[in-house]
Amino acid sequence: MASYAPADPRFADGTAWVDGAIVPVAEATLPLLDWGFLRSDACQETISARDGVLFRLDDHLTRFERSLGRLRMTSPLPREEIRQAVHALIAAAGFRDAYVQIIMTRGRPPIGSRDLRLCTNRFQAFCIPYVWIAPPEVQERGLHLHVSRRLRVPPASVDPMVKHYHWLDFEMGLMEAYDAGAETVVLCDTDGNITEGPGFNIFVRQGDRLLTPRQGMLDGMTRRTVLELCADLGIAVDQTEVSLDALRGAQEVFLTTTAGGVLPVTRVDDVAIQNGPGAYTRRLHEAYWSRRAEGWLGEPVDYATSPPPAKQVT
Repeated sequence: MASYAPADPRFADGTAWVDGAIVPVAEATLPLLDWGFLRSDACQETISARDGVLFRLDDHLTRFERSLGRLRMTSPLPREEIRQAVHALIAAAGFRDAYVQIIMTRGRPPIGSRDLRLCTNRFQAFCIPYVWIAPPEVQERGLHLHVSRRLRVPPASVDPMVKHYHWLDFEMGLMEAYDAGAETVVLCDTDGNITEGPGFNIFVRQGDRLLTPRQGMLDGMTRRTVLELCADLGIAVDQTEVSLDALRGAQEVFLTTTAGGVLPVTRVDDVAIQNGPGAYTRRLHEAYWSRRAEGWLGEPVDYATSPPPAKQVT
């Protein structure tokens, strides 16, 4: 198996794409007046590479374009140059297993104006080693999940089909989870149904069927993948409302995320779900990673690529 060194020793911890140039990830900056910072007015896609192969890159780029359209943003780079930037970031870092985030921020209007129509939208990105929501020992025994008292921002206020950074509800929910001795958190909607957690969707098993929320959350890429795997494996899935009682009474619970694939949950607050990952969880976890190892929906990283030409307007 080929191995690759970083193009520059400073890239060993990761790379960032800033205004058309690749820089060490620790040196990446964003202008203070950018509304991505001041207003959380931004969207992103997180793309993973495993063993030198990007997963579902075209699907991520399409969803990124959907977010841009819903936020009425215009990319300064065409789709194929964004694709090239993703490859270039990984190639410059020399990573085989990578976690790449592409980002669009609103930019800023002229000083003294609040007219966001006058902003020039900004594309940025970064690449770091692959990130796992849970370390191996936690994956093996299963995550402990807390159900927050906080409600997820309602879709009528912030569109959940945009992969955005409106995470204060998640962040404060995580603080509650840590206080309760759990590793992560899930939030409910105003009707008391489960929605999603910070960076993941959720599935529960009832008998021989899986249930997963159908609204109030992002249509996660790993969620989509698991739905496709279930269709291939003959596992029944209902996209429906998932009540708190259904979550706590489930035979199995698992999370789906780019940062780990299929991750088991074995405790919800004070309710034990399993002593370890259940049969459906293990089956889907193994199918997910084995299919990826076979190159399913993959695009090999071009380790000879260069960054696209700088066209960013600052």
